[in-house]
Amino acid sequence: MSFTHIFAQAAAPAGGPGMGAFLFQIAAIIGIFYFVLIRPQQKERKRHEEALKALKKGDRIVTAGGLVGEIVHMPSVLDDKVNMDDQITVKSGESKLIVERGRIARVVVPTP
Repeated sequence: MSFTHIFAQAAAPAGGPGMGAFLFQIAAIIGIFYFVLIRPQQKERKRHEEALKALKKGDRIVTAGGLVGEIVHMPSVLDDKVNMDDQITVKSGESKLIVERGRIARVVVPTP
């Protein structure tokens, strides 16, 4: 056996798992990201939008800036589509403020 024969055998590629296994791993990683990160975020955004659609006069809210107040006036919704730029009047303490509907972080549920 010559040295060239030995080097030729050493340089031969080993039978690896192939391209199919690599594509499966990439698809699995994308699937994990979707179900762990993207899907819960979409569900939370949809739940928040539904809560903003269901707002009514007298609801207690918290804005994105931390202001807690009660809705005293809001524009009527003619169709099912709600504009996030709608201006809502909120009473907080002795003050009345105008906030955009999209800046409402959450609706405070009264404790029974």
